[in-house]
Amino acid sequence: MKSYRKELWFNTKNRVEFINITPDVEQCLRESGIREGLVLCNAMHITASVFINDDEPGLHHDFAKWLEKLAPHEPVSQYRHNVGEDNADGHMKRQIMGREVVVAVTEGRLDFGPWEQIFYGEFDGRRRKRVLVKIIGE
Repeated sequence: MKSYRKELWFNTKNRVEFINITPDVEQCLRESGIREGLVLCNAMHITASVFINDDEPGLHHDFAKWLEKLAPHEPVSQYRHNVGEDNADGHMKRQIMGREVVVAVTEGRLDFGPWEQIFYGEFDGRRRKRVLVKIIGE
């Protein structure tokens, strides 16, 4: 069995952003040479997420609005975690959206259902963060 590892780095302009990382993951898969196996993508920061969904701007807008209702950023004083920080909401948003995804690799391609894409979700942005891509297989 072969193994491949790469880190994808991001520095978002906004506090909350969704980035389609599917092309980056597909490039990693090509580099790996693996034709049958699994891809793991996980956010390496506790206020970021990796998830699978549709690449539709209206949906991304809805995610941001929905998450802000569930865990509003302000007032930051509402969170006990925010003593000296202001990112408690980012931790909660990450918990909802998830840490990682695993995708099957079949015949050298990501084995997705219709419309599925991989996204990096940032909830405490404007600084450098990373996603781990780990691919195992033959």
